[in-house]
Amino acid sequence: MKKITYIVLAIVLLISFGCKSAKSITSNSELDSKISSRQLIKEHTKTFTKFKTLQARVKVEYLQGDMEQTHSINLRMEKDKTIWLSATLGIVRAKITPTKVSFYNKLDNTYFDGNFSLISDLLGTDLDFNKVQNLLLGEALFDLTTNNYKVDVFDKSYLLQPKRQSELLEILLLLNPSHYKMDSQQISQALEQRILQIDYKDYQEVDKQVLPKNVNIIAVQGNFETQINMEFKSVSLDSDLRFPFRIPTGFKEIVVKR
Repeated sequence: MKKITYIVLAIVLLISFGCKSAKSITSNSELDSKISSRQLIKEHTKTFTKFKTLQARVKVEYLQGDMEQTHSINLRMEKDKTIWLSATLGIVRAKITPTKVSFYNKLDNTYFDGNFSLISDLLGTDLDFNKVQNLLLGEALFDLTTNNYKVDVFDKSYLLQPKRQSELLEILLLLNPSHYKMDSQQISQALEQRILQIDYKDYQEVDKQVLPKNVNIIAVQGNFETQINMEFKSVSLDSDLRFPFRIPTGFKEIVVKR
């Protein structure tokens, strides 16, 4: 169980940001009941975050069954190229690129060096680099231009969903009327009893960019539930960053079978 816990933490402690100089964003815009799905998608696309690099300290609370842990993680990103994270003293370190997921754990001398199967299995839906990056930035996991959507008003958000839901994959998206980033992304696979829900509780403005501040993730597979809560303490953009990563010799490889 301890080994599984650190594997999980190494891969999924990736999510969202905060900053000492950041300005919290208050959602007080009125909903437009006449907005079209095309216009809503256009507004969401216009909010896509633009930066070369991002650095943040992330407080992560991890809950699974009776187990509860809290960790502080150093997160670095190079847009469209690298997602890197390191726990205190580099005890657990991970590096994600568009082609590979790698991490090592000095607590039990293990490592993983492969594809996205480990993250996908954990969160219950097929993920790739772009989806993980979008998840971190409060942007839609899926390309919204490849399907026909309908829009409704739900509580204080816009509800966007495909006009024809797939029998295998149902998607519900809630968008914020103030800045058009995601309030929530919900993906369910009824046949496999899987649900992934990503709730963006707060946003902040960093160098004129809108970034998530508090994010909650709930992944349910059957009767098994994992919850990850993240609070971003500090964020800086476009600094010169390094992404050091080397798997120590003598570590045992973790093999994921799908």
